[in-house]
Amino acid sequence: MYDPKSMHAEDFINHEEIMESLRYADENKNNGELIDEILDKARERKGLSHRDASVLLACELEDRNQQIFELAEQIKKDFYGNRIVLFAPLYLSNYCVNGCLYCPYHAKNKNIARKKLTQDEVRDEVIALQDMGHKRLAIEAGEDPVNNPIEYILDCIETIYSIQHKNGAIRRVNVNIAATTPEEYKMLKEAGIGTYILFQETYNKESYQKLHPTGPKSNYDYHTEAHDRAMAAGIDDVGLGVLFGLELYRYEFAGLLMHAEHLEAVFGVGPHTISVPRVCPADDIDPSDFDNGISDDIFAKIVACIRVAVPYTGMIVSTRESQKSRERVLHLGISQISGGSRTSVGGYVRQETPEENSAQFDVSDQRSLDEVVRWLMDMEYIPSFCTACYRAGRTGDRFMSLCKAGQIQNCCHPNALMTLKEYLVDYAEPDTRKVGEDLILRELDNIPSEKVRGIVQERLGLIEQGERDFRF
Repeated sequence: MYDPKSMHAEDFINHEEIMESLRYADENKNNGELIDEILDKARERKGLSHRDASVLLACELEDRNQQIFELAEQIKKDFYGNRIVLFAPLYLSNYCVNGCLYCPYHAKNKNIARKKLTQDEVRDEVIALQDMGHKRLAIEAGEDPVNNPIEYILDCIETIYSIQHKNGAIRRVNVNIAATTPEEYKMLKEAGIGTYILFQETYNKESYQKLHPTGPKSNYDYHTEAHDRAMAAGIDDVGLGVLFGLELYRYEFAGLLMHAEHLEAVFGVGPHTISVPRVCPADDIDPSDFDNGISDDIFAKIVACIRVAVPYTGMIVSTRESQKSRERVLHLGISQISGGSRTSVGGYVRQETPEENSAQFDVSDQRSLDEVVRWLMDMEYIPSFCTACYRAGRTGDRFMSLCKAGQIQNCCHPNALMTLKEYLVDYAEPDTRKVGEDLILRELDNIPSEKVRGIVQERLGLIEQGERDFRF
């Protein structure tokens, strides 16, 4: 049995190997023959090593770059179809004892309003999210053992799952909280969480230590090894991510893929999701203070190269990004987005004044969930609120085996249509509903099995009549 204590961060995030990979990529960024070989390998849909993927990211040949983008879009369609999963973050508390230089929650920030939701306030926030139509949340909290102990997080999860409001229900809670112990990961597993998400921020250990001068998060090894502890404790699905802009993006890219390779090698299943946030404005945070910001073009190429390197992994982009930026990367590999998001504590119930600001970052895409749903459908995407894989036990290696075999769409496409139907009946504006009903009719024709198509049509009719008891 795997013991996470036997594995150390330097065993799978090796600085010398990253630097050697970057040198190799620089030497071959105009090597058309090698790049063609790597692209041929990527077309097999089995992924790429961090070194091969680094060559693609560094590539300067315009025609090959176009092939990378085209391949990324096709791979995304092959594995995830035209579905886009929707979720919302729920900020529980911004109390934090860490000193992270890029986050307004850092302990020395005396300007930000410190808040922590009571269970009654959690209930109010969840009802507001349910009234929008959300079914999947990602809970967020600063690291503070006094204000945000694991017991508080577990109480919040229990409260969230307990709320049935009209036809609303949160069917899955994903968790984005600080690195913790195996015992506490077991508690989260028993509470019925979906994915445990933890961003590395930066894989460069020297930079990491400068950016995290104080607090528990300053321990690079403990933080980097967190996903191992979580998976060894029984959490099937974990999410990775870096905060692009803190360190050289090519370094972060290689480190991120090395981390994914490590999880695949040790647990037989790579990350369930990879997130690609960029540093953005926030209280007491100016992105220009960091030297490694990336352009929209580089951001798009990072997304495309991640998609061809780890084709099975879901990719997330948040409302940090503008509508224009999100629209571009949707085509290149993104499979999950947030909509109607608030990054302040209690922000779904009431609008804060500037003096009350408790937000972690400024939201760029401020459209309502209904506007985001309509936007997706106008681009022929199916907005999906499905959580069936969690509810039916298709997690971890069970999910990945279906995904790698190209079979997950047989489950996800019908469920996406049914959850979209739920949204249209219960929450959508009239114009949005009309667009959605037309989209569903077109998409029914894309279900190859006549039997499955018949089942879906029957259930769509039941949803219209008020039935909500299916496993999606």
